[in-house]
Amino acid sequence: MATTAANYLPFHPHPRQPSRLPPPGTIDSQFHVLGPADVYPVRPGAAYEMPSATWQALRRMHDQLGIQRGIIVQTTTYGADHRVVLDGLAALGPGYKACANALLFEHATDAELETLHQAGVRGARFSFRQALGAVLTREAFDRAVGKLRELGWYMKIQPEQSGIVESAHWFEHLDVPILIDHMGRADAALGPEHCPNIAKLRQWLERGNFWVMLSLGEKISKAGAPWDDVVPLARALIDVAPQRCVWASDWPHPVSRQPPPNDADLLELLYRVVRSEDELQRILVKNPAALFGYET
Repeated sequence: MATTAANYLPFHPHPRQPSRLPPPGTIDSQFHVLGPADVYPVRPGAAYEMPSATWQALRRMHDQLGIQRGIIVQTTTYGADHRVVLDGLAALGPGYKACANALLFEHATDAELETLHQAGVRGARFSFRQALGAVLTREAFDRAVGKLRELGWYMKIQPEQSGIVESAHWFEHLDVPILIDHMGRADAALGPEHCPNIAKLRQWLERGNFWVMLSLGEKISKAGAPWDDVVPLARALIDVAPQRCVWASDWPHPVSRQPPPNDADLLELLYRVVRSEDELQRILVKNPAALFGYET
């Protein structure tokens, strides 16, 4: 039985406009869409469900932030059943693409994978968090990598609660495009110079095929809002590879035990991190467009 939305705090009900609108063409590189269980059956053992986090609610948030493009990331709530993603893509329109859940590689046929590709899926998210119950066996993982190569998709990595280091042996040897979520779940208390997760990310970013998503600052922070202790972590990553950093809201902020932020606050956190309009344009527009296959 999935944990219901009542066990966690839902997304902010009244998203506001940010202090300044983001650049035209901004891409929100990760958010999830969900829906009622009678339409989208919840996977047995799923960690959570949030039926109110529909594509319509997402659209309202994006409208307030001034965003018309983004990546629907399949939540572990539905596992390999991607109907909610396909419906979201059809409703939201051509500015939106998607990232599948890697569980689909266990049983999906080539025809099913092609259907997802034609709908706008360009990557797959892999989890190594046993608590989520969405981890492939090593054999299935190796097969999945082969399918990624065939499809030309990127690999997306959901870090462990303790950070990215303990999962590194699964993928760090690969040469496919790899996007590490949530700044590798760095420990803000250690700072950029003493955090093993930041050190590992910086090492990977020196290579040409690793990317990092600047997100989850509200949960990574130890200081609390406005999350100033996250700024040096993000800067340490941007300084290594400004051309391979992207930003995401991570709406609707799943499994939040503290009140989720107003998403405009997260965009404004990025505004405090960047040092120039060029950096902002790279992180919000140019970099994600290149990674996710948007036409220039």
